[in-house]
Amino acid sequence: MIQTIDVTVAYNGGPPALRGVSVRIEKGEFVFIVGPTGTGKSTFLKLIYREAIPQKGKVIVAGRDITRLDERQVPYLRRQIGIVFQDFQLLPQKTVWENVAFALQAIGAERRRIYREVPQALDMVNLTHKASAYPAELSAGEQQRVSIARAIVNNPAIVLADEPTGNLDPETSWDIVQLLARINLRGSTVVIATHDKYIVDGMRKRVIAFEHGQVVRDEAGGYHHGDTEEPGILPP
Repeated sequence: MIQTIDVTVAYNGGPPALRGVSVRIEKGEFVFIVGPTGTGKSTFLKLIYREAIPQKGKVIVAGRDITRLDERQVPYLRRQIGIVFQDFQLLPQKTVWENVAFALQAIGAERRRIYREVPQALDMVNLTHKASAYPAELSAGEQQRVSIARAIVNNPAIVLADEPTGNLDPETSWDIVQLLARINLRGSTVVIATHDKYIVDGMRKRVIAFEHGQVVRDEAGGYHHGDTEEPGILPP
C-alpha cells in the first residue's frame, strides 16, 4: 500500500529532513510514526500525499511511484487519502455539515452523494447533533472530530493524521485515537505521526520511530510488551 525506498528529503538546501528512509506499510495496517519534534515525522506523511518530493529514492502508493506523477494527476492521488491536521483547518464561516461536505464538493461529487455520505461521516464521529454548529461553537475535541469526518467522507484507502492530539487534553486524545482505530477497522490504512508515548503504548500497534531523519526502530505492539498490562489501557 505504502512504501518508501531509500528516500532522502532536504528543504531549500538545508540538512536532510529524511535520510535513506525505507519503510513498507501494508494495506489495512494501523501505524504510529513517533519521535521528537523535527525528526522527520511530518515530512514522511507529506511524501505519501506528495506535498514533499524526495531528492533521492522512491515513494510507492497503491503500486505507483508517485514521485513520477504528473502534477495533473496529484489531485487524483489525494482523493484516495484523508488527512487530519493538528490545527483542524476547518473553514470558520461554514457549519459542521458544510465543512464535511466541502471535501466532496471539491472533487465534484454529485449533490445526491453529498447528502448521502455527509450524514454517515458525522454519525461515525458522533456529531450528528452538531451538524448546524460553527467551528467556534465547538470544543477542540469536537473540532478534531469534524476534521476526521471531513477526512473520511470520501471513504479513502489511506488516512494520515499529523499530531491529531497535539492540541487536546489526555482524555479527548484517547477518544480521538480510538475513533481512528475504528476507521481502521472499516478498512482504511491509518498512519499517525505523534509524540504522545502514552497513547502509543496504550494502543499496542506498530511503531516506527524516527531520529535525526532516520528510522531507528520499527516494531509491533507499541513499546510495552508485558503480559500483565491489559490491552487498550493507558500505562501509568
